[in-house]
Amino acid sequence: MKTFKDLIGFIRREVNKGIENIPIPEKPKYLYDPIRYSLKGNGKRFRPILAHLVGRANKIDPDVIMNISLSVELLHNFTLIHDDIMDKDSVRHGQKTIHEKWDKSSAILAGDGVFALSQIILSSVNNNVMSAYFNSATLEICEGQALDKEFENNEKITESQYLEMIDKKTGALLSLSAILGPIYCGIDKEVISHYDDFGRNIGRGFQIHDDLLEITSNQDLMGKSLGSDLAEGKQTFMVIVARNLFPKQWKEIITGSTPVDLVKNSKLFFDEKGILETTRLKAESYFESARENLKQIKSIDTDELLKFTNLIEKRTF
Repeated sequence: MKTFKDLIGFIRREVNKGIENIPIPEKPKYLYDPIRYSLKGNGKRFRPILAHLVGRANKIDPDVIMNISLSVELLHNFTLIHDDIMDKDSVRHGQKTIHEKWDKSSAILAGDGVFALSQIILSSVNNNVMSAYFNSATLEICEGQALDKEFENNEKITESQYLEMIDKKTGALLSLSAILGPIYCGIDKEVISHYDDFGRNIGRGFQIHDDLLEITSNQDLMGKSLGSDLAEGKQTFMVIVARNLFPKQWKEIITGSTPVDLVKNSKLFFDEKGILETTRLKAESYFESARENLKQIKSIDTDELLKFTNLIEKRTF
């Protein structure tokens, strides 16, 4: 590949081909049509790309890398399908969410089916330790989603509680993407912990940056509904900072804005008070921690993983 961008494009295309080649039955259509539809979405594939890069660095067999990558991407899709139901989102990956196109029952069942497919694909690698980590990460993601729902409209949530939530909801899957390959290789647990820390710091930076893009980007670029976090009373980093530093003014924004104006008014407030910049710097600090984690992994060339970190940090979508 001439450039790292070319490599990322190549991996994304290979992952898309792998997803297209997953054998999905035709019947019952009530189950498999929504599953097939969900996998056609224009996802960014960050997690399987990370799994691929770690696999390349550890010189893992390409077929094993692909199965690991597909399993984490399907796990991600499972969480998104259910997350969209819970958050009442209408757009994901540039298309209608499953519960909008069909109904909630179809979406719940499709999510369950996608999770089952992720397990089937991972089982082809035939590694019980990997399966144990996979299932543990899945439960942790569910815990993170539960905390996210519990935190809605709770004005007592602290920054540390928020960080615990995103560690589980976002960091666990990025960690899993980083550690499955090394686990397959039988790498020492201490080194595995560096991959784990790397993935979790990427997760923290990614989620805080994603909260920022929820306010500053647009639906076409992001490929998903925007503004639902504020409407649902989600406790994001920006909301917590605003509430802590400017409690009276922030309360006026929340209570005095119509649903249509809430995002616009919040963005103006966050910008005026320097909260957008504070949030950007907070995300940067975790990406820098991820780069420090890579320095602890001495057995591989981490150059591509470093470039991946920089790519995620600078994303605008």
